[in-house]
Amino acid sequence: MKKHLWIGGQWLEAREHRPLYAPYSGAHLADVAYADAAEVEQALAAAEAARPLMARMPAHERAAILERLAALIRANAERCAELIALEAAKPITTAKLEVERTIATYKFAAEEAKRIHGETIPLDAAPGGEGRIAYTMRQPLGVVAAITPFNFPMNLVAHKVGPAIAAGNTIVLKPAGQTPLTALLLAELLEQAGLPAGALNVVTGSGSLIGDLLVTDARVKAVTFTGSPEVGIAIRSKAGLRRVTLELGSNSALLVDQGVDVDAMIARAVTGAFSFAGQVCISIQRIYVHEALFDTFVQKFVAQTAKLRLGDPLDPATDVSALISARDAERALAWIAEAEQHGAVVAAGNRRDGNVVAPTVLLHAPASTRVACQEAFAPIVLINRIASIEEGISLVNDSRYGLQAGVYTNDLRTAFAAAEALEVGGVMINDIPTFRVDHMPYGGVKESGTGREGVKYAIEELTELKLVSIRK
Repeated sequence: MKKHLWIGGQWLEAREHRPLYAPYSGAHLADVAYADAAEVEQALAAAEAARPLMARMPAHERAAILERLAALIRANAERCAELIALEAAKPITTAKLEVERTIATYKFAAEEAKRIHGETIPLDAAPGGEGRIAYTMRQPLGVVAAITPFNFPMNLVAHKVGPAIAAGNTIVLKPAGQTPLTALLLAELLEQAGLPAGALNVVTGSGSLIGDLLVTDARVKAVTFTGSPEVGIAIRSKAGLRRVTLELGSNSALLVDQGVDVDAMIARAVTGAFSFAGQVCISIQRIYVHEALFDTFVQKFVAQTAKLRLGDPLDPATDVSALISARDAERALAWIAEAEQHGAVVAAGNRRDGNVVAPTVLLHAPASTRVACQEAFAPIVLINRIASIEEGISLVNDSRYGLQAGVYTNDLRTAFAAAEALEVGGVMINDIPTFRVDHMPYGGVKESGTGREGVKYAIEELTELKLVSIRK
């Protein structure tokens, strides 16, 4: 089965195709188009040609397209979930939850399309401003380049495509090489929903080739990227004065204060650490537990981890399946071995079957080891002992990343102090850092990125604020 490029409202057969295999079974899924520079140019030209039409489209029409898209995804929900499970090895139950979130994201985008507005400015508050009326308005930027990762192949695409359409922009979408099938299905559904030809273009292939062409082309007015810090920093350096939103890496931490009910939180903490085999930007990678609860917490965490079922992502009973590639599975075991060499204790896991790495719990891993200071993106979590929440906050902040953090505490003063002191984009009190709903502002500090997603906030990133002043 060949998968083509979606350019200018039609399928374009590329000059080259490459095979796509399932990470879990190794089965051949499709032969996917591998775009060259000329085909990327066609996509950019199509997006530029559609730009005036999208900019003039009334808000209610943009909203209606997004509502129809949400309904079409609902009608194709089983197909969407199966594609996610096959191309990403995401367990089918988790894939179904992603489809539900994707529907919600597009519905939020439809609602926000009708709420893009400015404000009046009292110019006479300043001397010389008398006799004038002023207001602001938000206008679409134009062509948006969207570059997305493999781990949420439908919903992270939705967080870029939905706000871009809601704001009246056009898009050239480059999905992750391992997960193009859901993005190509999106193109098919958006055509059915009535999106004008050229408003969405999907180009698959080399990330470095396509990314460089998109980021440096004068027609592209904004770049929105989710991926590694290394690539994000390179994009930032090449993008010039273009608007850039970067959602990058993390090694998210959870703080557990003395006195909390461990039984009430332990299942959620295990889910936050090992859902989708830890391949989530806000997956729990580091847990710092007050010494008064440490032994109890570790015992219960390891026991809960042992209940997780590993296997085929299409089996509804599976909790954890394959990592996205054999290289990532090898890397995960190498990082565990390094931590052991530096004194960490393996309390669970540390075994591999194909691309499936068993959920691994490490105790007392030094801060200098890669599992502590880099992003694992694998089913690995470390649990370390702390004498106080203040010590824990210091450890959380001792990181190049700052996306989200979680704090479990019964003390309101501790909660407020942690919320203020933690150097992250989001603090979840009495919850795990893996919590996200699709209309909240989402993004990080340090090497976790710049800008914010969450539909309303992404629309602000993808529109230009203009002032209009009228002299009476």
